Amino acid sequence: MSKKSGALIDMQFITSSISTMLVLLLLGTVVFFVLAANNLSVYVRENIAFSVLISDDMKDPDILQFRNRLNTKPYVKQTDYISKKQALQEQSEAMGTDPAEFLGYNPFTASIEVKLNAEYANSDSIAWIKDEILSEKGVIEINYPQDLLDAVNRNIRKISVVLLGLAALLTLISFALINNTIRLTIYSKRFLINTMKLVGASWAFIRRPFLVRNVWVGILAGVIADGILVAAAYALVRYEPDLLAVITPGVMLVVMGAVFLFGVVITTFCAWISINRYLRMKTNELYYN
Repeated sequence: MSKKSGALIDMQFITSSISTMLVLLLLGTVVFFVLAANNLSVYVRENIAFSVLISDDMKDPDILQFRNRLNTKPYVKQTDYISKKQALQEQSEAMGTDPAEFLGYNPFTASIEVKLNAEYANSDSIAWIKDEILSEKGVIEINYPQDLLDAVNRNIRKISVVLLGLAALLTLISFALINNTIRLTIYSKRFLINTMKLVGASWAFIRRPFLVRNVWVGILAGVIADGILVAAAYALVRYEPDLLAVITPGVMLVVMGAVFLFGVVITTFCAWISINRYLRMKTNELYYN
């Protein structure tokens, strides 16, 4: 009889762990996409460059000093200098012909490609940044893909709202599913709980083994879910190494921590609620609940 009871308990433990793991896996996937989307938005905004066109009268030492000054600005992430010769070469390769051959001169100007830090890649910041750069001597014009930036920021806001809403919804669903799984497990033990209460066991004494058991369910489910998520992320990075800019170690640490913590906290909390429910019941109520 004891062996049968032990096997039943083991099977319940495994079933609860698997059910909880699947829910945590789903929740962890959403958290992963929320964080990865944020990194992706930063990556995209920091790789939208604008061109600072330099006057032909500006000498190389002056251009170098100007570029060095730009690099000290808090809004600048990276700068690249493109000389007149390099600009002509790049455009000739793009068009398949050399404009200088039929014009008799190089029609392009030297420029500095500037990439902004993500927090400055918005319309308000760019307005005063352009004014500041244009005030520099030797700067002719600034070309910036404003429409592209506005479209990127607009789409990022929409995606962020959708992902955050989905994360909130799945958190509620996860709570309901895990709570239902634990309630069913404790429901099968309601008469045992009542018997222990009748013989004088304290509520704390009765609760302890159930809480400890469900803490371990949360730990096991969290560890397995974390392992699957890390393996999936590793496979994605192996398939496309450029994803390292989005799937960073920091993202995975936050996802793993969130999944593990949520698993332990939610299973313990749900067990506490379910046990207290049956502890408050009278004997005759157990047959109807």
